[in-house]
Amino acid sequence: MAVFFLFVDGIGVGDQSHHNPLASDKYSVFSTFTGNKGLHRNCIPKQNDRYLWKPVDANLGVKGLPQSGTGQVSLFTGENASKLIGKHFGPYPYSKTKPLIEERSLFIKAQQLGFKPHFLNAYPDIFFKRSEKRDRWTCTTLMAKSAGLKLNGESELISGDAVTAEIIQNAWREMLGLNVPEITPETAAERVLKSLDRYDLVLFEYYLTDKAGHEMNHQKSATVLTILNSFMDVILKGMKPDDTFVLCSDHGNIENLSVKTHTRNPVPLMVFGDTEPFRSAESILDVTPGIVECLVRGRGET
Repeated sequence: MAVFFLFVDGIGVGDQSHHNPLASDKYSVFSTFTGNKGLHRNCIPKQNDRYLWKPVDANLGVKGLPQSGTGQVSLFTGENASKLIGKHFGPYPYSKTKPLIEERSLFIKAQQLGFKPHFLNAYPDIFFKRSEKRDRWTCTTLMAKSAGLKLNGESELISGDAVTAEIIQNAWREMLGLNVPEITPETAAERVLKSLDRYDLVLFEYYLTDKAGHEMNHQKSATVLTILNSFMDVILKGMKPDDTFVLCSDHGNIENLSVKTHTRNPVPLMVFGDTEPFRSAESILDVTPGIVECLVRGRGET
């Protein structure tokens, strides 16, 4: 039994309008979860033994627009980072919230219970050089480093043991000039399935949704969502019967392309597999505890 946690940055539950690219039946996976045409606020939450979808709060009782720094720390620890510092902050972790991700993250909680976590994303050498020089890491990379996990680089990518942030590996070729072959979303998904055979918990971060939202770009939004949909479709169809798929976000954005900023919309929580630990979830604070419970239940404990 393994859990795959797909963290999709900047994806909320918005209006059913032409400003919301998610409110479309083009993206079959979202429609499968909602039982409607796409994902939007008119979709009725659904819970059964295998599928769960519901909107959950990302504002966490704090005024202003949610940001990635505090949102991701909250999502990956189950503790309210925004309330701790009295504001939303991003894109990087705030100094006072770093101890949460360094000491009490999902990865560390899993390790303390004897489970083996893995962060699937790969990063180019330039990322490591810049991050080490500034000593400034994203929430996910800081979480992995603090848990003693090796961050994937070009060698893991070439061997097929990692996936780039944009899934299909095109940015490394086009923007960095690296000799990395472009792959299909289906090939990337097979790498996820392979990793689920080796680890108890696998995390993959997809941030291009947030980027497209900030750019208010309908064409780019359609491209990144199409890639994401194909990626998810293969994973869901290829998982073992006792595996669990979890999708959640840190804040809204792409669901309203009429604005350049993040939104205060709820974010989607989608689960396929063991839905029981997530049935009472109300906010992003409930995702990490749900995943931990899911791992424990998969081991036959209560």
